[in-house]
Amino acid sequence: MDKAPAAAETPRVAVLTRPAGRNEALAGRLQDAGWSTCILPALEIHPLPVAAADLPRPADFDMAVFVSGNAARQYLDQLASVDGQTPWPTQTTVATVGPASAQGLRELAGFGANTTVLHPDGNALSHDSEALWEVLCGLPQLPRRVLLVRGTQGRDWLGDKLAAHGVAVTRHAAYMRRPAAWDAGQLASLRRWADTGAGATWLITSGEGADAVRASLDAAGLASWWEQCGFVLTHPSLTRRVPQPCHGATSSAVVKICLPNDESIFQAFVAD
Repeated sequence: MDKAPAAAETPRVAVLTRPAGRNEALAGRLQDAGWSTCILPALEIHPLPVAAADLPRPADFDMAVFVSGNAARQYLDQLASVDGQTPWPTQTTVATVGPASAQGLRELAGFGANTTVLHPDGNALSHDSEALWEVLCGLPQLPRRVLLVRGTQGRDWLGDKLAAHGVAVTRHAAYMRRPAAWDAGQLASLRRWADTGAGATWLITSGEGADAVRASLDAAGLASWWEQCGFVLTHPSLTRRVPQPCHGATSSAVVKICLPNDESIFQAFVAD
């Protein structure tokens, strides 16, 4: 008597939502580990034009704080557009939220090998504004003048903290983020996974990104599937922006929190 064919194993699906160009290496590793991957940026990065008179120059500050590698790239592009390719002033220290962002800064043409880049180390419990604040508090003294480079939206915690300690903080928006428009093919892939019961695990790295994903899925009629998905989050504060596992539910979806680097994210996906 012939045996009935075994049911096909439900695929493990990883949906990677970081901005364009930041997902490919991670997608390759996950595919090698047996995952189906979907690169689906939640947000689009749009550079902001700036007039020469309105652009703060790094030489006027003791420290420039970049909330991400992208913030540094966009700011250096602004500098180059108005001043040409000029070297970073050696007296202006640079700070960012983690080693991955710091490595990205050092690889940019505008930063010389002698530029000091402060950041929480790889063993820090988190790579965020709070962790960077602890690093800054370890300095002999806080800088007097800080340029904080960010997008048009984001947390104000670090800037407010510095200002409360007497630091003159100039906040500069170098880019804006907008919800990405997913095309018909991308939505078809999501619907296929939803229809076959594949419980995707979504990588969420910002509150804006979480909100954009939820809005797009609502518009596509996939809100109920989103409720059954799992999540890898790069900051504890993001847990309130995604659905929580339901007690007693049959879904194996979980919420995992990890550091915002490829190795930590990969391990969060593949860990049982």
